[in-house]
Amino acid sequence: MPRIGLNPYGLAYAVGLQGAGTPRANPSPIGLDGFVRVARDIDARCLEIHGGWLDAMPADALARLRDGCVEHRMTPVVSVGLTQTAGETLEAAIAHARAVGAALIRLGLTPVLEGSRAKWGGRWLEMVAHARATLAREARRAAAAGLDLAIEDHQDFGSEELVAMAEEAGPNVGVVFDTGNPFAVGEDPVAFARRAAHRIRHVHLKDYRAQFTAEGYRLVRCAIGDGAVPFDELWQVLGDDDLTASIEPGALEARHIRLFTPDWWRGYPPREASELGTAIGRLRRRQLADDEPFETPWERGAAAEEIVDYELAQIRRSAANMMK
Repeated sequence: MPRIGLNPYGLAYAVGLQGAGTPRANPSPIGLDGFVRVARDIDARCLEIHGGWLDAMPADALARLRDGCVEHRMTPVVSVGLTQTAGETLEAAIAHARAVGAALIRLGLTPVLEGSRAKWGGRWLEMVAHARATLAREARRAAAAGLDLAIEDHQDFGSEELVAMAEEAGPNVGVVFDTGNPFAVGEDPVAFARRAAHRIRHVHLKDYRAQFTAEGYRLVRCAIGDGAVPFDELWQVLGDDDLTASIEPGALEARHIRLFTPDWWRGYPPREASELGTAIGRLRRRQLADDEPFETPWERGAAAEEIVDYELAQIRRSAANMMK
């Protein structure tokens, strides 16, 4: 079993990321300090830190964060994403990782969600080219600092594509396996794990229940272990005590995967029908009824306290399910 810990994205409203800068921002976010407290409360063995939190932190605060991770036996991981702007680098993320004692930087590559490559048109190919070029350049910078990079299946790429990019970029580049996101690109999670196992450096523990629609299915967040992801099968494939894994319930908005429509598939490599059938079968076994409510408190416009309580309850149940 991996060393299981926490990242902030399943607590996005509680920590102040969801809705930031808008009228719906959390009026009393717990921030980085509160996030660390939650991680300690669940006895987290890794701590995935949102890179934006580190940008304005002075050196002594970064050192305290590093020392706290050592004291509480939490392996730190720094989490950032490409902005898809010309000339961007990972220089700041690399400096932050060294300051907090992290050996790994998790890297998102594009803003694409729901597997919806087609709606981006030619911009999709531009983003892929930018990601490849940036990754190749910054992998060398990270290697010089003694760090690894790991690129995530963030509802944009499949396992074959991520492995190819990692191998192209260099030996210090691996994959972050988000266990729920293969469903968003028509891939089975166990097949993903088998194809990418030799490059997987970190895991995002995500789970979903599905509600089927005329166009495909909605992926609806749930506590990790209560949904369609077959974790026992994944551990048989991965089975690595050296891996770190962050609990991350899905987004506060359901993701609508429209793969029953021909246009959705534009831009994808072929996928075996038998594998797609396996993935859909897993989703069917844990599906929501057609008329069953799927909206989270955020989607319903609930009060801040209700949204925070919802997130925290799912984190606690996820920890109980995964860390037993």
